[in-house]
Amino acid sequence: MEAIQQFWELFMIMVRQFKLVDALDVLAVSFIIYSGIKLVRESRAEQLVKGLLLVVVVFGVSNYLDLRMMKALLTMFFQFTIVALFIVFQPELRRALEQMGRNGVSKPLSLAAAPKDAETELQNQRRGICAVADSCITLQRQKMGALIVFERKTKLKEIVDTGTIVNAEPTPAIISNIFFNKAPLHDGAMVMRDGMVYAAGCILPLTKNDSISIDLGTRHRAAIGMSENSDAVVVVVSEETGQISIAVNGILTRNYTRETLVSALQTLTLPESNGEKKTGLFSRRRGKKE
Repeated sequence: MEAIQQFWELFMIMVRQFKLVDALDVLAVSFIIYSGIKLVRESRAEQLVKGLLLVVVVFGVSNYLDLRMMKALLTMFFQFTIVALFIVFQPELRRALEQMGRNGVSKPLSLAAAPKDAETELQNQRRGICAVADSCITLQRQKMGALIVFERKTKLKEIVDTGTIVNAEPTPAIISNIFFNKAPLHDGAMVMRDGMVYAAGCILPLTKNDSISIDLGTRHRAAIGMSENSDAVVVVVSEETGQISIAVNGILTRNYTRETLVSALQTLTLPESNGEKKTGLFSRRRGKKE
């Protein structure tokens, strides 16, 4: 009973000293820990964290049993752990910082710098979406592959630099000609920017996710990899099956028709649709999830 009474008195002292600043501090730290766990669980870093925890357990055992050589070796290892973590988790940290920038900073800036002819730009994007959808149906019938990247908040200069600048009005004829199997730019990705065919023949990064089905070819892996490294929406037309797919945030959904493709692209890419908030709902409702 005395121990319980002491604990209760200590608890009441902490409650009396607890301030609003302390609550904000706890919420901030909780959010950081939650975001870190979410980032780890959604990437390959989960296995690396498990390995690091195992090393910590081994260090604790060696310290308890006084294994001097093992302790010295692990002590040297932990001295370089911080630098090693930045190197190993570089893709995950980069993606997290990009998401923070998109969600926290870019939206107010985009509202402040909104052009006067926003409605015209919106119409251009809608026209580009319809042109892409029509082209995908044409390529689907002819069993020709296609890889189309819709740029959103994250600018894709590094990707564009690997291809050829086109900067053309989107029409089904132009897009279909780009992916014609004997055209010079067909073996690469096309980048859509602000409703325009901005670049073609671009090289995309392949996903490093080992859990992806072996049935998916290079185009689908490039689409998933691009969506993992940016907020882009990537449309894929399979050369083998003719299936139309969309990759967003590392998730691939398949079996689109023209109508569902137009609807999904409008939901994900048009500013008024607030696509980023609907991405999770979209990935559960549209197509077949890989």
